[in-house]
Amino acid sequence: MIECQVYHSSFVDEEGITKACGCPLLPLKSKKKGPAPVSEQGKTDIIDEAITFFRANVFFRNFEIKNPADKLLIYLTYHINLSLKRLEGCRTLTVGTKAIINLGLEHVPIPGESGFPFTALFHPPQSQNEAELFRDYLKQIREETSGRLLSVAYRPNGTPNKWWLAFAKRKFMNVSLE
Repeated sequence: MIECQVYHSSFVDEEGITKACGCPLLPLKSKKKGPAPVSEQGKTDIIDEAITFFRANVFFRNFEIKNPADKLLIYLTYHINLSLKRLEGCRTLTVGTKAIINLGLEHVPIPGESGFPFTALFHPPQSQNEAELFRDYLKQIREETSGRLLSVAYRPNGTPNKWWLAFAKRKFMNVSLE
């Protein structure tokens, strides 16, 4: 019998990385305003990993956490799944972009609030500053992930990529989408 293993994050060195709610606030290749440190444009960031590993990781019901960056990878896999669910009925890139913008305008729950999907993985914030920092980071990383996801979920001509949108039907780690 062949045993399949989940893909884990390569971001294991946490030296100098700020944490909030037990999660590392990893650098991003992002032009979006937020608390994330800026990563070099040529380097892979956690969003690149999440999108690359998504189609394999979404099939797993269990995800062994080997390092704190795996928590962020799990959260991003869930967010990509949620984004694809929103894109499912969008037949053009323009309509899909509007759906993603609307998703970005929604309230971003953090650990300790209702609606946060992985309460067991992240601890609640210890202060109001930590809560604001983590919410702002999640908002930034969600916006950046959604923007990058549009470039793979739709072809250059603006039509849906069925090889990506088919994954909207998957349920990651048995977590309900909304």
